[in-house]
Amino acid sequence: MSVNISPSGHTSQLIKSPAAGEGRRRLPEWLKVTAHFTPEYFRIKDILARHNLHSVCQEASCPNIRECFGAGTATFLILGNHCTRGCRFCDVTTARPLGLDLEEPARLSRVVAELRLKQVVITSVTRDDLPDGGASIFARTIELLRRQDSEVKIEVLIPDMKGKEDSVRTVLLARPDVFAHNVETVERLYRRVRPGAVLERSLAVLRMGDSFSPRPVVKTGFMVGLGETLDEIKELMERIYATGTQIVTAGQYLRPSEKHLPIEKFYRPDEFKEIAAIGKEIGFQHVEAGPLVRSSYKAFNQSKDLLGVK
Repeated sequence: MSVNISPSGHTSQLIKSPAAGEGRRRLPEWLKVTAHFTPEYFRIKDILARHNLHSVCQEASCPNIRECFGAGTATFLILGNHCTRGCRFCDVTTARPLGLDLEEPARLSRVVAELRLKQVVITSVTRDDLPDGGASIFARTIELLRRQDSEVKIEVLIPDMKGKEDSVRTVLLARPDVFAHNVETVERLYRRVRPGAVLERSLAVLRMGDSFSPRPVVKTGFMVGLGETLDEIKELMERIYATGTQIVTAGQYLRPSEKHLPIEKFYRPDEFKEIAAIGKEIGFQHVEAGPLVRSSYKAFNQSKDLLGVK
């Protein structure tokens, strides 16, 4: 069983148009998937609540939560559920975090054992309030997971940690199998989409992963539908490739609420195929692109060949 975010399980929703008087418009047909609540969905939700753990599926209002929970999967969110940044695409709560939960890694390790997981994805909120950005908690979590099962495959999706090399190195020294950090959008849109973040800093984090020995699989992801052009997407992918990154994911931005950035465009499935083709032509070893693709979508299907896992 793997821990990831899958591409479907999405319910129809209404998105308010940014233009006054334009009213409401429905999602395109290719983004509509009927939701199913299964006993496994409620089991996973109960286990996370019982151990006071968070999943990015819940905190970020991921559209795939029902299918993923129904399949017994989830992406773990550590370092609490309050983020110190206010990215305008994200539904994770922006607030001053309340301290640091040093017992969280142990609880997560116990949950992985309870769920009998062999493949784990761990991400976090951004913790600019911490000197190391939360790197020590990432490292401790990886350590305890390895202690529980030396064969477990671990993917981490880290924030930029303000680009501090010592913090990023702390995570890398714990030897995750897959090291991921998302660039999220093209450079022109950073100030509007990711205030507090810088594209070059994110690319530097990916370069750190590529240059580390022993080298993990390096991965990133971005959204489309925020006003970028195809030329900007190609340029972004070329800059990502230059960092040594092997895996890239691309998915449709879906507006969590009316206070978040509006959707400028719904990309068609054939346009995602074009993005994937561009990525393959550039040279990426794996490109996952689709309307409901998220960073952890089929995470270990993406990386298993690079990890030598059957």
